[in-house]
Amino acid sequence: MILRTLIIDDEPLAQDIITKYAEDIQSVQIIGACSDALEALKVMNEQTVDLIFLDINMPKLSGIEFLKTIKNPPLVILTTAYTNYAMEGYELNVLDYLAKPFSFIRFLKAVQKAEQQFSLLHKQPTDENTESVFIKSNKKSYQVKFNEIVYIEGLGDYVKIYTDKSHLVTNISMKKMEELLPSNVFFRIHKSFIVNWQKIIAVEGNMIEVPSRKLTIGNNYRNDFLTWISKSTI
Repeated sequence: MILRTLIIDDEPLAQDIITKYAEDIQSVQIIGACSDALEALKVMNEQTVDLIFLDINMPKLSGIEFLKTIKNPPLVILTTAYTNYAMEGYELNVLDYLAKPFSFIRFLKAVQKAEQQFSLLHKQPTDENTESVFIKSNKKSYQVKFNEIVYIEGLGDYVKIYTDKSHLVTNISMKKMEELLPSNVFFRIHKSFIVNWQKIIAVEGNMIEVPSRKLTIGNNYRNDFLTWISKSTI
């Protein structure tokens, strides 16, 4: 995934900081830096822009005014030293709000939101007949067959995918992971677990036994899971 990114800020220092931060994030490709909204409009009319870092207080046209002029804006992360615009920004469906000066960690979290949203917007519908998915891990893309996945464990902004042979860790949310999996094979049993029902050895109380581990069924998922699995119980 590459996010073609435009910086819109009238402060050269702010442009430099964002550019420097972006150099350490593989998914962000800075395609330009504009000092005002009118210059940015020209760039956006000529190039594909997936994400913009937008300052609010700029000459000629403020960032908020600029957003109101765009019919189909790209993903937007606001950057400003003035926090009183946060609510108005969120009403315009901006992705995040970075209050200057912001750290690299805070910048990274905003970019991760952009990555997830971009993936959702460009996600192809899941084909129940699809047999595998490509998983990015350790700078490689591994093809993983659905019938080899035992379960998936959520680890914050990452998931750990346990297969018959090994495991992979990738930067994706549990919600996104769940959307990528065929719903006729995988079931969410806990906020931290998705299980392949074909790999279930036994169910006892609020526990599911799979190879090498027992998984807890969360209270919010228990009724749906038991109803679902009862269809295959004799």
